[in-house]
Amino acid sequence: MSQNLAFADYAVFIIYFLVVSIYGYIIYRKREKNEHDAKAYFLAEGTLTWWAIGASLIASNISAEQFIGMSGEGFFLGIAVAAYEWIAAIALIIVAVWFIPVYLKNKIYTMPQFLKTRYNESTALIMAVFWLFLYVFVNLTSILYLGAVAINGLAGGEYLHVIMVGLAVFALIISLGGMKVVAYTDVIQVAVLIIGGLVTSYIALTVVADSFGFGKDALAGFNLLMEKAPEHFKMIIPEPTATSTQNEIDKYLTFPGMMSYLAGIWIINLNYWGCNQYITQRALGADLQTARTGILFAGFLKLLMPVIVMLPGIAAYVLYQNGDLPQLVGGKDGAYSAMLTFLPTGLKGLSVAALTAAIVASLAGKVNSISTIYTLDVHKKYIQKNASDRHQVNIGRYAVFAAMLLAVLFTWNDVLGIGGVGGFTYIQKYTGFISPGVFAMFVLGMFWKRTTGAAAIVGVILGFVLSVLFNEYAPALFGNETLLYTAYKNAKGIYEIPFHICMGLSFFFTTLVMVAMSFAGPKVNPKAFETEPGMFSVKPQTTVLIVITLLVIVALYVKFW
Repeated sequence: MSQNLAFADYAVFIIYFLVVSIYGYIIYRKREKNEHDAKAYFLAEGTLTWWAIGASLIASNISAEQFIGMSGEGFFLGIAVAAYEWIAAIALIIVAVWFIPVYLKNKIYTMPQFLKTRYNESTALIMAVFWLFLYVFVNLTSILYLGAVAINGLAGGEYLHVIMVGLAVFALIISLGGMKVVAYTDVIQVAVLIIGGLVTSYIALTVVADSFGFGKDALAGFNLLMEKAPEHFKMIIPEPTATSTQNEIDKYLTFPGMMSYLAGIWIINLNYWGCNQYITQRALGADLQTARTGILFAGFLKLLMPVIVMLPGIAAYVLYQNGDLPQLVGGKDGAYSAMLTFLPTGLKGLSVAALTAAIVASLAGKVNSISTIYTLDVHKKYIQKNASDRHQVNIGRYAVFAAMLLAVLFTWNDVLGIGGVGGFTYIQKYTGFISPGVFAMFVLGMFWKRTTGAAAIVGVILGFVLSVLFNEYAPALFGNETLLYTAYKNAKGIYEIPFHICMGLSFFFTTLVMVAMSFAGPKVNPKAFETEPGMFSVKPQTTVLIVITLLVIVALYVKFW
């Protein structure tokens, strides 16, 4: 037994594991009659409720990189990092109202299928292969590695490979049952995630209050955070001046104040939530109203996420500054694990279960998307065109196993160097370069009938090239101060442009080139999607959900501006 976890902690964790596994098996048995129905397996077509869709979206989205990475950014930046979650809530409203009707009306089940239907087969194949590599070698590996490292630290630091295999096997058990099993077990996963996360945040606040002599008072703890670290409760990070410290510059480089809201953060969120198989797949098998309600439910839950994944980081900062957190190891990314050491026996097991739930749900959702893209967009179209539903389901299961095996092999000794840059940075680095081009291709394809297939291919390539240019070479080539940007010297002494601004510039110029190219084609592309009157109208109950979410976001920004 490790010094960090006691018998009661292991008991809580085992109970969680058994509940999820048994519930998943029950769901699987219920769908045995259509076990070999491909659409039922990959999309759970027509069987997901709005609450299952919403919970599954959140469970798949929140993983170790949020618990560890965003808590670390809370330690470093403060509440400004909550913008990723709160702007995501607005992005989900946009996806629910405008994106999902386009997908469902045109019977889109995968993102490569969207590209083939709207543009051409070449674009679809290129992006299918790209997404498979991205999901396996960037997302799956980083989630598995960062999750194993985090749980290993809590379990005593001697079981990394055992935990890694355990997480992979747990995710396999869930994902081999198909999307319905993944989605409905996600309901339990997200409940554990939220309850465990809230318990951790509550304990963190009571620890802060107690360390300053206010007893176990969570409200007093929160007020102390605002008093002792007022700069950590500002949503807008000011632009550096000649007198700014390096720490202030580094914060702006990470999240460049108002410029984030004019550029990158919208591209990040709309691309992630609206053009990503891993996310949209949960809603593509439902009817429009169910899909919309589920997505909006997920948006409402996103409002709560900063309390779970960011607040412990701010608490860790205040305690560390006061000399009450000697167990902080590894800088800001060690903040969440350091706060878990304050949890009493039993509750520590609940928090480990919450972290595991986040990791396993993300792994299961990711491999399900990998198997869907491979089976429907690669295998059935180019390898075995006449594959039966039974064969497609079997191929999907083989793909699940192969993807997870590759992830374990590449994270076993950290072959990809994820630990060197950090899981959160690793994901941002390799997905952020492609996001501007992909988002431009999708949004123009949905809402501008003139966009051509040639423009789409050029857009994806140009978006990547421009992202590399602005992120890596622009200051050296064009100077540190131009009409388009200002570069700042980072902690290594190298001038760089804030990442969000790079994304905005890449998206702007990519869109400009795609529009110019499309003007050379017909006024209406033959493959353009048709729209109908009232296609984007919403029901009164949907409007109520949207208004409530927006009012909460406005109140939060008024309070913490």
